[in-house]
Amino acid sequence: MPRIAAVLGPTNTGKTHYALDRMLGHRTGLIGLPLRLLAREVYDRLVAARGPSVVALVTGEERIVPSRAAYWVCTVEAMPQGLGCDFVAVDEIQLCADPERGHVFTDRLLNMRGLHETLFMGSDTMRPAIARLVPEAQVIRRERFSDLTYTGAKKISRMPARSAIVGFSVDSVYAIAELLRRQKGGAAVVMGALSPRTRNAQVAMYQNGDVDYLVATDAIGMGLNLDIRHVAFSATSKFDGRRIRPLMPHELGQIAGRAGRYTQPGTFGTTGEAAPLDEGVIEAITEHRFKPIDRLMWRNDRLEFASLEALIASLEAPSDHEILTRGREADDLASLRTLSDLEGVRRRLTDGRDVRMLWDVCRIPDFQGISHSEHTNMLARIFDFLHGQGRVPEDWFARQVKRIDRTQGDIDTLSKRLAYVRTWTYVAQRKGWVENDAHWREATRAVEDRLSDALHDALTARFVDRRTSVLLRRLKMKEGLVAEIDKDGTVTVEGEALGRLEGFRFHQTGSTSPDEAKTVAQAAAAALRPELHLRADRFYNAPDTEMDFTEQGGLMWGSDAVGRIAKGDDPLKPGVVAFVDDDAGADVAEKVRRRLQHFVDRKIAAAFEPLVAMERDETLTGLARGFAFRLREAFGVLPRSEVAQEVRDLDQDARGSLRKHKVRFGQYTIFLPDLLKPAPTRLRLVLWSLWKGLDDFPEAPPPGLVTVPATQGMPGGYWAMAGYRAAGQRAIRIDMLERLADMIRGADTRAGFEATADMLSITGMTLEQFADLMQGLGYAAEKGERPKVRPVADAGDPSAPEVPDPPQEAPSQPSETPPAQPPELPDAPSETPEAPPMEAPPAEPPTETSQEAAPPIHEDGEAPVPPSETADEVAPTDETEVFYTFTWAPRRQGRGPRREEGGERSRGPKGKGKPKGKPRGPKSGGKDRGPRNFESKPRKSDKIDPDNPFAALAALKDK
Repeated sequence: MPRIAAVLGPTNTGKTHYALDRMLGHRTGLIGLPLRLLAREVYDRLVAARGPSVVALVTGEERIVPSRAAYWVCTVEAMPQGLGCDFVAVDEIQLCADPERGHVFTDRLLNMRGLHETLFMGSDTMRPAIARLVPEAQVIRRERFSDLTYTGAKKISRMPARSAIVGFSVDSVYAIAELLRRQKGGAAVVMGALSPRTRNAQVAMYQNGDVDYLVATDAIGMGLNLDIRHVAFSATSKFDGRRIRPLMPHELGQIAGRAGRYTQPGTFGTTGEAAPLDEGVIEAITEHRFKPIDRLMWRNDRLEFASLEALIASLEAPSDHEILTRGREADDLASLRTLSDLEGVRRRLTDGRDVRMLWDVCRIPDFQGISHSEHTNMLARIFDFLHGQGRVPEDWFARQVKRIDRTQGDIDTLSKRLAYVRTWTYVAQRKGWVENDAHWREATRAVEDRLSDALHDALTARFVDRRTSVLLRRLKMKEGLVAEIDKDGTVTVEGEALGRLEGFRFHQTGSTSPDEAKTVAQAAAAALRPELHLRADRFYNAPDTEMDFTEQGGLMWGSDAVGRIAKGDDPLKPGVVAFVDDDAGADVAEKVRRRLQHFVDRKIAAAFEPLVAMERDETLTGLARGFAFRLREAFGVLPRSEVAQEVRDLDQDARGSLRKHKVRFGQYTIFLPDLLKPAPTRLRLVLWSLWKGLDDFPEAPPPGLVTVPATQGMPGGYWAMAGYRAAGQRAIRIDMLERLADMIRGADTRAGFEATADMLSITGMTLEQFADLMQGLGYAAEKGERPKVRPVADAGDPSAPEVPDPPQEAPSQPSETPPAQPPELPDAPSETPEAPPMEAPPAEPPTETSQEAAPPIHEDGEAPVPPSETADEVAPTDETEVFYTFTWAPRRQGRGPRREEGGERSRGPKGKGKPKGKPRGPKSGGKDRGPRNFESKPRKSDKIDPDNPFAALAALKDK
């Protein structure tokens, strides 16, 4: 007698595995499964065990039937009748209670039998129903291999790895998957509407560990064997096609039971907006005790095809068994009713064959999920073709398939095309419906495969951050991550670009969420730690030539920023801050910091060597040592106006000891010429800005320029630190300003003088620019015009070559200053003997704020007459030239007015009588400037500037 058994129990009891072992023990076998996805999985297992030549796969959209097929794997709806197999099995038999599909499972329970053995696998809730309907069945109870426990609610951000989050709508599944991508690197997506190829690709991605999370519908409750450790419900109710209803405890248990495989324990809980589960529900799930099923869905399988009315009546016939009840109206019956109302369809129903054909057409599933009217219109068209032509026209069928054979589009578009192609795949599977049906089965299958691959790629691109998922997987492995670093610093791990390594700091690229950034940071820290140690060793042993500092105080190693200069306790002893990631470790950070400090210390020692030497000179004592300290504080450049009294207090010995260190006492600035070179100037500005606490460090002027535009808004003291003095619209280099002062010292600044070619040459200025400079230095500049003059010899000798026009200034006046240098732009001026002040001695030193300087005078006290005024040496021309006459006119602060002409006259340099010089009248072509005012020379009771080289001579004369 054939054996009938019901293998009942919770999930993870090995029921399906047991059934396959029993089937392979027979010569032939047939197994019905609830999902196309699960049928494909079982088919692959049997092919792996026995080979493809003896295993058949039959579903609504797929049919693989080899000639020697012995083992048939089918969906329950597609199980063929009358095969006469030795073994028959039906999985998930509890679906007999499903309102939509239950009548199909009930029919298999009542009518499908194997010649030698029949198995029904499912929940223990079916025990009473099977006992009543199939009393001869032997019930086999199987216990769960592992424990199942409830862990409560968890946020998705705290969801453990290898979790499945269950949603009950496409929108919910997509939203959860998107959230997991941002927070966990991604998730695989499994839904019943997916094609087997897409579903298998998504499951493989999860099973391989590419992602640690799975988002699914309740399809995973139907026998899918996955490595799931935790199941989280994002909702506890679903839309069943008519209304939103709470899930029954046995439905929750069927899904939660997917957690834990074989002996691995599993957990379940809730997440998102799902309400916590009741204690009774929790106990029922963990103890696998549910209310027995007492009603099975049923529909008459003995159909009458004599007429349309007879067919509908047989479909609506009631059951004579009390536990068998009619479920809701199925889609095929609803379509039949609709088509029966169409006059064009009714007219074609002439016999039972036509009625059977119409019923077969109505059983085409609504894969597309379109409206009922659209679906029935398509069914009517197909019935019209089959009734009128015997088959669906090939050209029309080809157009339908071609219209959807496109892999472009988003997830929703590709999903719709897959649903459409499933309809035509179903039609192609029906024998005799399409001419050349074998070709179209392959063609529709190929289209489905292409769309499935495109959908998998779209799902992966949208819901998986491959970089984060790869990094998370590798971080969990014991072996360390290995980073690859390109020449431009790009860091890649496992082929995924993480960011750029600049010096000893890693900068991420492409991170879109905090969780993703955290994962990338962890992976980068693990992968770069060995590289950072090696790089620190190379940096510590690198020569100083590979390092530099920026105008903002940054410290560079090649093109990478590795630190910055920090303010210290001493202007010339700053500290450093190393740019090293915390993940690199304290050893790396300290090694980098020490190397940077060595570089900065050596850079300062080399650039400010004169200051360092002066500081170490123990022979400097008293006021000289104090003045050396002032110079050090000022980085070797000190405006004279700021230390006027200290300069006057220095005796000749103190000055001499300072001059040994090349300290130059200029009229405007006291400085060390070597510190005006570009390198010390650049470093001085950085250290000065740092010491002043400036937020934005001003940059040094371009090297080699004698004058630069005097930019407004610079911090106070900037121009001195830059090695310049602002005067008018431009700033002049202080060493060139002192050379200019030496030239002016020989001119008559009281009566007025004109610029010489040497003056213009060393400044590199035009006459107009030079006039502005002189006004900025405290001189009055009076503009005039006069006829151009030429040498008499040139005018009287027609054969003589033409001499170019002279420059627009007076000829050079006799002076004791050395000849003017060509307008070279050296790094720093050469040391020259200190020039005497413009007045011997000056009444008071010039101040930078008022730009006041003592007017220069000659030793004899008279202004020489320029050679250009000697009539017998030049001849006037008809042309005119512009000239400026410069006189000393400082802005006076806190003094009385100048003495008017006729008042007390100052004594001449010989100490008696009136000064030999007298105000000159207007020059040829000029204007009468009127009487001039003269500032008297300081009385002898005033203290003589010891820096004046004529001080000794004046003292002798006084005696």
